[in-house]
Amino acid sequence: MTATTDPTPGALPPRAAAASDTDSDIPEAAGAQQTAERAMRRARDFLLARQDAEGWWKGDLETNVSMDAEDLLLRQFLGIRDESTTRAAALFIRGEQREDGTWATFHGGPGELSATVEAYVALRLAGDPPDAPHMARASAWVRAHGGIAAARVFTRIWLALFGWWKWEDLPELPPELLYFPKWFPLSIYNFGCWARQTIVPLTVVSAKRPVRPAPFPLDELHTDPARPNPPRPPAPLHTWDGLFQRLDKVVRAYRTVAVRRLRRAALNSAARWIIERQENDGCWGGIQPPAVYSVIALHLLGYDLQHPVMRAGLESLDRYAVRREDGARMIEACQSPVWDTCLATIALADAGVPADHPQLVKAADWMLGEQVVRPGDWSVRRPELPPGGWAFEFHNDNYPDMDDTAEVVLALRRVRHHDPQRLDKAVERGVRWNLGMQSRDGGWGAFDVDNTSPFPNRLPFCDFGEVIDPPSADVTAHVVEMLAVEGLAGDPRTRRGIDWLLAEQEPDGSWFGRWGVNYIYGTGSVVPALTAAGMPAQHPAIRRAVAWLERVQNDDGGWGEDLRSYEDPARWSGRGVSTASQTAWALMALLAAGERESEAVRRGVDWLAATQREDGSWDEPQFTGTGFPWDFSINYHLYRQVFPLTALGRYVHGEPFAEKTVRAAAEDTAGTVAAKAEGR
Repeated sequence: MTATTDPTPGALPPRAAAASDTDSDIPEAAGAQQTAERAMRRARDFLLARQDAEGWWKGDLETNVSMDAEDLLLRQFLGIRDESTTRAAALFIRGEQREDGTWATFHGGPGELSATVEAYVALRLAGDPPDAPHMARASAWVRAHGGIAAARVFTRIWLALFGWWKWEDLPELPPELLYFPKWFPLSIYNFGCWARQTIVPLTVVSAKRPVRPAPFPLDELHTDPARPNPPRPPAPLHTWDGLFQRLDKVVRAYRTVAVRRLRRAALNSAARWIIERQENDGCWGGIQPPAVYSVIALHLLGYDLQHPVMRAGLESLDRYAVRREDGARMIEACQSPVWDTCLATIALADAGVPADHPQLVKAADWMLGEQVVRPGDWSVRRPELPPGGWAFEFHNDNYPDMDDTAEVVLALRRVRHHDPQRLDKAVERGVRWNLGMQSRDGGWGAFDVDNTSPFPNRLPFCDFGEVIDPPSADVTAHVVEMLAVEGLAGDPRTRRGIDWLLAEQEPDGSWFGRWGVNYIYGTGSVVPALTAAGMPAQHPAIRRAVAWLERVQNDDGGWGEDLRSYEDPARWSGRGVSTASQTAWALMALLAAGERESEAVRRGVDWLAATQREDGSWDEPQFTGTGFPWDFSINYHLYRQVFPLTALGRYVHGEPFAEKTVRAAAEDTAGTVAAKAEGR
């Protein structure tokens, strides 16, 4: 087991002292510039050595043990669970258990009920007896926190598959949901793409209500085994929760009178919807949860395990598995090669790697081959917009995103490619697509336009995290920065994006980070974008951001922010154990704001140099990535490398050098791209 404690703001992360010892050969008289240069060179060499032969980079994407537990439950449900897979998964799950018997959803976080229930059940499948000390601690904690009845809906759906929970005590998800028109408040296209891909197959599961024989009882996880499904008290009628609870009762009643032909048609429509969105490699959207539920749904609709769709889907699930040196098997929720590759390219270029370096050219070649050139679900809202974005994963042509597209364009502009015309055309398509995906309020979401309906989050089965995709400061900032580099800083759409960012600044000077933790990420994204777009460093918004970053700098010189800032910003905003990635984000903002000679920047650079390992890497067990704020957290294993290298490179070469490099690469073509993006 791994013992964890609450992070203490200002404390050094693990291995910091040891890493400092490795740099003892640097004379104390050496200035910050020399220290930064050495750290930058080591980090650059480390990253270059880890590029795949095809040109991409990918770090492990670590989430929590729910992924591993649900993988085993799927295999149990389908009758394909084998001893080797079970043993390797159980080894990983046991290793993540805390001393109090629980499992957390991020490093150093508190025990989480649903993750603990699912991990416990997975270990029971692996043969761990309920009276074993580690299991008894877990079940006692679950009972003390309300038992299975208090777990999230998705956890209880998994248990219902084996009769450990009653289907009639779960919210209803009718497949007829697919027939709601796109303007209807609860259309599937009002859900974020990640929720949409999960909900559609779950409508099939909800309609079929399958039950496989449970291999053992789970009485020890109920507060009262005699009443395992206690009714939940209704919320007041005048609240949204109360309204949707009563709406669920209406939908339940519909189940008893649903027209059979309509239900069959809806189930067939769901099957077509699912199959049409299966990627060429068999996955669904490059994400593990939709793949799991899609396989179950199609199996319930009569697709046997040897059907080509099912066979490809099951094979894709194995590609989410990461084998560790100790034999443990960790499941990634998704994989991030496009994101990692564009960030690595930016980091290396900003660290002085020549624009025509073979490895950067190879990375550009690979990214160019990953551009999505066919319509996906996003075209439901933008049917006339030509495709041209990039997705996050290896295979995901249905769901490109604005964030990856913006960062890929920024990366490509740092490379002197042997086929500049091909690169220019790809950039042109990406710029045009990003501009066409701007929301009405001026900001950009991640995957869809104007995905802001308040209703999906209110549904009883949507208690697993964020299910809509409104514009966010970090995505909007990356798009604004990209547009500025492409010579479109004065474009009215860019100016609307800037106005949106200024309106979203928090009173303390920070910005909320939707896809990274949290206010440090948001601020580290927005300030470089505003200055790239021409905003002077003395602008009041930038000065407020600088003042906030200086206030929250840790005593050790680094920056860190705990995920609890999503739940309790008053206590945790900008506060937590110093991490390499978050320190880099703060430095990137301060450097963009002209603070290179400040004491805060010097101390931050010193912290990065002092905590760097001898091989040029950094240790970062903390989770600094975000899937759903607070509810689903991510440790991108490459973040600890690419962002410190970017910050050090910009410190060593100076922010003007980085801007000059980018603009020089785009100088000959930005005007053409801008004109074509305008349709001229």
